[in-house]
Amino acid sequence: MGVQKTIGVVLFDGFELLDVFGPLEMFGLLPEKFDINLLAENEGVVKSAQGPKSVIDYSLKESREYDILFVPGGMGVRTEINNQFLLGWLSERAQTSEFVTSVCTGSALLAKAGVLDGRRATTNKRAFNWVVSQSDKVDWIREARWVEDGNIFTSSGVSAGMDMSLALISRILGEDVSEQVAIWAEYDWHRNPNWDPFAKLQS
Repeated sequence: MGVQKTIGVVLFDGFELLDVFGPLEMFGLLPEKFDINLLAENEGVVKSAQGPKSVIDYSLKESREYDILFVPGGMGVRTEINNQFLLGWLSERAQTSEFVTSVCTGSALLAKAGVLDGRRATTNKRAFNWVVSQSDKVDWIREARWVEDGNIFTSSGVSAGMDMSLALISRILGEDVSEQVAIWAEYDWHRNPNWDPFAKLQS
């Protein structure tokens, strides 16, 4: 791949820190391949569920396209699930992005926006029933670390986003590259998407 792929990371108040910055560490170790952009409905700063704030690069109101759409979860999803502007933006951008990804309950936003209609997907097992209730048009997978369905990657809770991101890097650049990234990060990459010891915690 000779050209950088742009990643649009959708933030909102109450996003989960590791959902975002765990995966971004993986992509960020390949700066010549991925251009990371933090997005939110409005410019300024967005506060995470854990407190630290992030400075936004671009507002969702700007006319920009992204190769990879990245949607995290977090307690803020419970509020954003009713944000019609955000849902409409996700629906539109998902149609033009090469890949669409989510971590944890971020898949609830994609489901509510109709992005996952007719697709296989998963989510955080401790919030599984709530996420599933957002759409009956999705084939929800109860036991999976992450799920790939065409160009859509959804992952289970929090740390699973790092495994999913390495899987996406492997899809784009090859497994050897993902292996090198995992080594650089000193991260034990779980390569089996069906490995899910947390499925029994579904609620």
